[in-house]
Amino acid sequence: MNVFGFAGYSGSGKTTLLERLIPYFAGQGLKLALIKHAHHDFDIDQPGKDSYRHRQAGASEVLITSSQRWTLMHELRGAQEPGLQAHLARLSPCDLVLVEGFKREPIPKLEIHRAANGKPLLFPEDPHIVAIASDAPLATVLPRFDLNAVETIGQFILNKMGLR
Repeated sequence: MNVFGFAGYSGSGKTTLLERLIPYFAGQGLKLALIKHAHHDFDIDQPGKDSYRHRQAGASEVLITSSQRWTLMHELRGAQEPGLQAHLARLSPCDLVLVEGFKREPIPKLEIHRAANGKPLLFPEDPHIVAIASDAPLATVLPRFDLNAVETIGQFILNKMGLR
């Protein structure tokens, strides 16, 4: 699978850019998957629902399925968080996996940088960052894109991944 990452600090616009890139890639006929790394406790289940009650009762995994979708929830229950490669192995075959987060992984990445955040750039410390999308001019030898240049960014990623 072709794996391409998006790295940046919270509030930089990673999710917004991905929301705009996904339809672009789908419009190119690609089958996509996305892995989002959350740095905090999250829950997609709701208290009171059967699946929530089953997890609370001690089930390590609960799979919910319908005619529209299915999801598998796995409780780590103190075990170490799996790495990106373990998660990639769980995905169905696809053309392109987009990864939001996992910024320390050795995969090609686009750094998302917003000047107003006042955070340092990641690329000087990460050799896997292959380009930057920003809302401000930057001094870099890497390709740099405006955050709103969705088609140009999309074309760059497709070329980088050998998909066009």
